[in-house]
Parts: sequence; C-alpha cells; structure tokens
Amino acid sequence: MTTDTSVKRPMTAAAKLRHVAWYQQPRWQRLGALLALGVVLTVMVGEQGNTRDIFYSLRTSFTGVNLWVILALAVAIWCVREFTSGLLTKATERARSLAAAGPGGKLEQARTVVRTQPKVRWGLLAAVLLIVLLVPGQLSGYWQTVLVDQVAIYALLAIGLNVVIGWAGLLDLGFVAFFAVGAYSAAFWTGALPVEPPVVLNNFLVIPVAVVTCLIAGILLGAPTLRLRGDYLAIVTLGFHEIVYLVAKNADGITNGSAGARQIPKFSAFGYQWSLERMPYWYLLVTLIVLMVVIFVRLEHSRVGRAWTAIREDEVAAAANGVDTVKFKLMAFAIGASTSGIAGVVYASKVGYFNPENFAILNSILVLAYVIFGGMGSLPGVLIGAAILVWLPEALRDYVEPSDRYMYLGALLVVMMIYRPQGVWPSRRRQRELKMADEGLGEADAMTERAGGKL
Repeated sequence: MTTDTSVKRPMTAAAKLRHVAWYQQPRWQRLGALLALGVVLTVMVGEQGNTRDIFYSLRTSFTGVNLWVILALAVAIWCVREFTSGLLTKATERARSLAAAGPGGKLEQARTVVRTQPKVRWGLLAAVLLIVLLVPGQLSGYWQTVLVDQVAIYALLAIGLNVVIGWAGLLDLGFVAFFAVGAYSAAFWTGALPVEPPVVLNNFLVIPVAVVTCLIAGILLGAPTLRLRGDYLAIVTLGFHEIVYLVAKNADGITNGSAGARQIPKFSAFGYQWSLERMPYWYLLVTLIVLMVVIFVRLEHSRVGRAWTAIREDEVAAAANGVDTVKFKLMAFAIGASTSGIAGVVYASKVGYFNPENFAILNSILVLAYVIFGGMGSLPGVLIGAAILVWLPEALRDYVEPSDRYMYLGALLVVMMIYRPQGVWPSRRRQRELKMADEGLGEADAMTERAGGKL
C-alpha cells in the first residue's frame, strides 16, 4: 500500500504556517514586555552618570539589588495576572450568575430597582456626593491642598479633554494651552496684569468670559487644522501649545513674562470671600465638576454626541452619511476648551500667583494620561484616572526622589496598557470595541491582534 506524499506536503506546509512559536504567544510576549519595562525602569531611577565614567550609571544599576527587586515584581505581576485572573473571572461570573439566576435573583432585582426607580438612583448618587464633600474635611492640610490644587483641577481638565479624545477621537497634545488662556483671562479681568482691563470683574463673572475666550481659542485652533487627522493634528495642537506658552513667557508688557501674574483676587459672593482655606474651594470645584458631568452626560446622548461617535468610529463613513465632520470636530474642540477655561479661572484665584511654567507641555501629557488610564469616553473613568494618577506621585514623595516619581507613573501606565487598555472604568462602547478587536471581528477602532485575530 503506497502513500501519496504529494497531498501531504502542502498540508505540512500549511500546518507550519499556522504554527506559532512559544515566544510569539501573547502570554510570553507580555512577560518579555514586563521584563523590558523592569530593565528600563531600573536604569531610569538608578544612579546618575558622571563625566569621568560614562558607564557609571549602567554599571551601578545592573549590579545593585534594585534590578532584581524590580524584575521580581514584574514577574510577580505577570504570574498573578496570567494564572489567577482566569480563576477570579470565572468565580466572579459564577457568583453573578447565581445571584442573577431567575427573575427573583438578588442582583437582578437590585439592577431592576436602580434602573427603573429614579429615586433610588438619585439617592445613590447623592450618597456618593455626600461622601466626596465630607471626607476631605477629615484629611490633613497637605492632602486637602493636593485635592484642590491638583485632583479637582485636573479632573475638570480631563472632563474637557475627554470630549476631544474620548468622544470625537481627536488627538490633542496641547490641551493645557486652553487652561493657560483661562488663567490669564482671570488675571486680566481682575487687574493682575500690566494691561488694564476695561472693567474689573469678580472672579465669578470672569468664568463666563473665560469660557467664551476659550471657545474662541478652540475655534481659532480648529478652523484651519481640523482637515488634518491623526499624528498631523497632534503635531499642530502641540505647536498651538508652544505658541501660547512662548507668548505668555515673552510678552512682558501684556502677560508680565516669566514673572507671571501676581495678587489675583479670591472669589467673593454675597459678602463672603474665599480665603486661604482649602475646603471652600473644594466645595466650589465639586459643584463645577457635578455641573459639567450633568451637562456632558446630556450632550453625550444628544445628536451632537452621536455625531462625535460616528466621526470617531469612521470619519469617512460619517461624512458619507451626511455628518458635517468639520463642524462637529470644531464643536468638540470649542466645548472641551471651555472646560479648561473654567479650571484656569478657579486655579488662578486659588493659588493667587502663576507663571508660564505652570502650563508646560508635561501637563498636557499628564492630562492625556489621566484620560487614557481612566477610560476614554467614560466620565466616571476620567475622574477616577485623574484621582489615582495625581495621588500616586504624592504618595511616593517620602520614598522616591522627586525626579523619579513620574517614572513609576509611566511604568504603571505601561502595565495598564498591557493588561487593560480600555482603562480602569471604560465606556461600554470602548470596551466592546476592544473585545471585538481582540477577537478579530470587524475593524474596531482599537489595538488589534495580528491579522486574522486569535487562532
């Protein structure tokens, strides 16, 4: 009995093409990425070099104990994520299925109550808001300052940038330029700059003026550039930031140059004036954040929000279906910028003094990181992302050199992108896109598997 080798050979060749080596499997690729991250992090936070020995930094970094500690931590993260996450996921899903089994399941009953009874839903939201308002009063003065000057301010900025990136899908690397416009608007209209304003305004009255100013700035940025896409648009926004930064730094007769704006008045209303105490500003910022969230939730589910979604998914298809892409992208830039204007006014009034260095390009990158880490397109996500990533460098201040804190922040972002690219609290649409892309279905707007999806 003879065998037909001419038939077996093509099958063997096809099998070889389908074969995936062990180092090409996603699990081991993730391990390699984590180990590479550990090596880079060790070098970046190690000893500084010197002119006498150019290899001093590398030699001390690779011979010390820090390398092995960081690599061990990377391997531990990999082991926990690869070998226990599946068990935890199955246990969680089983618990949910048991709780939701049948119409009488407790989980299903709770969901139905929250979904169908507005009083319960609003009661839960009121409880969360009450905790947010009361708990910071029990913290130390340092952490209250962090909450007001950083967490709340950057949360407002993240809400605005989420409109541009999360909903409209426009990469903006110069978003803090609008923050600077809002701050300098407050300084100008309160008489804190060399140029005298036509009329001196209260800071509360400056807020709508700053919003309009930032709207105009957003239109001026967007009008000539919104026909660009992707990296080209990002470079233009980066250039816009540098223009605003350099004008603020060099226009001594208008912005007071590097000396900055001084003695900016505090907020005042109905005979009460905000002082150096932090909590009144916290209550003001929480009120503004809640107001912005309510407005933007309504906006997300409106005709404008659906147009932004269509543009983000496929701009060509959106234009082919009658969506005025230039108009709606311009609206995204303008509306996102207006939120930065509000944040700029409150920040200027709170600190009383600022200079152009408060609006460096690093701050734009940080706001972008907060949005991506929390979950693009998700308002709860960007608030949580801003809170966590602002808290982390401050929590490390007693253990890590100031110059190295953001290295650990970057390492956390890399780990997050490896294992949870959708963010801490993703939007449902974004989560669905990433799941489809991971399975190789459709042309989802996400980081995809290689061609053909999973084998």
